[in-house]
Amino acid sequence: MDLVDVQTLRVARTTADLVLAPGERAMGGGTWLFSEPQPGTTGVVDLMGLGWPDLEDLPEGGLRIAATCTLAALAASGRHPLFLSACESLLASFKVWNAATVGGNVCLGLPAGALVSLAAGLDGVAVLWTADAAGGLTERRLPVLDFVTGAAQTALRPGEVLRAIDFPAAALRARSALRKLALSPLGRSGVVVVGRQDEDGAVAITVSAATLRPRRLAFAAPPSEEELAAAVAGIDDWFGDAHGAADWRRAQGLRLAIEVLGEVTG
Repeated sequence: MDLVDVQTLRVARTTADLVLAPGERAMGGGTWLFSEPQPGTTGVVDLMGLGWPDLEDLPEGGLRIAATCTLAALAASGRHPLFLSACESLLASFKVWNAATVGGNVCLGLPAGALVSLAAGLDGVAVLWTADAAGGLTERRLPVLDFVTGAAQTALRPGEVLRAIDFPAAALRARSALRKLALSPLGRSGVVVVGRQDEDGAVAITVSAATLRPRRLAFAAPPSEEELAAAVAGIDDWFGDAHGAADWRRAQGLRLAIEVLGEVTG
């Protein structure tokens, strides 16, 4: 897609370059930016020039994934079993995997965003930067569960750039599972369920793709199927489109949640 209104392209090299002028948009891989017209976008700032490491170890066993990390790099990292599973839940060719970024997928906030499902399910925290012309930074941190506020809606503020997603050690150590369902073998995800059981026995089931935003069902101990079904029934924002009707998504969401619960609790 030709972005006919774009007049400038800047490659960001320093934090000062993150200050966006009116009409400028930050870009990671650009797979979405160049997929459709972008009215009002007159400049593009390429974040890939900042050279952020794809993955960085955090204290006490946590992990930081850069917003500029590509899906291909994340899937190949082998740092967690769900990384590959999440990337495979995204309807995309290997060409897209080699260009699309974790940050781009999360910032789109689409219900079927596979990296949104991953980050929400593993307690990922969005690290948000606002830069000034002198190179100074203001950092804000927000759980991805709260960062995505609706279908293609996020809490990203004007002038903010997503720097990374931080994953806590406890969530990475937890026993986890991911299930994805689509109407066709190569179709867009209609339901994605991520579940995990933490070391203290607590269980978290996160439903996405079938709802307007990721929905977390939390239990202090493994629930019965009846308790899980009651929690799933309490979700009130199932939606329907060409990739699945709302009632089908609700029914399949419960089925996958039960499967995930069984896997993570052994």
